[in-house]
Amino acid sequence: MIDFFLDNKKLPAPADSAAALILLEDERYLLQARDHKPEIYYPGHWGLFGGALDPGETPETALRRELEEEVGLTEGMVRHFTDFSFGFPRFGRIWRHYFEVRISRPVLEQLRLTEGCAMRAFPAAEILNLPRVVPYDSFAIYLHAAQC
Repeated sequence: MIDFFLDNKKLPAPADSAAALILLEDERYLLQARDHKPEIYYPGHWGLFGGALDPGETPETALRRELEEEVGLTEGMVRHFTDFSFGFPRFGRIWRHYFEVRISRPVLEQLRLTEGCAMRAFPAAEILNLPRVVPYDSFAIYLHAAQC
């Protein structure tokens, strides 16, 4: 598994990004099964919806754009939760901004996946025990579920 990541030279430079902690009424988190493409970070893993910020975009604007592109989500209150920063020798400091987005069952039923292999809702405890979850998203879910 590690060899795959070390041998993969096609990964893009990391970029600032925004991610959604999408919560359903029963407190489950909606996750995306990432495609099995070697040119993306964490292929085949479960992760939060979201993506890179375009030049000039705020994190919230980027998140809203990504949610509309990935699942057709255009409604719901977006509330900032936390930010993580990562320091890279070659790329400098990169930020990942996390937002809570609560949705109702009728909104969930209208979502249509356009990016990734699948989407599914999980309780936090189950996510934290899955074998293939994007690590920093898993940590954000842990913090959110514990309300740290």
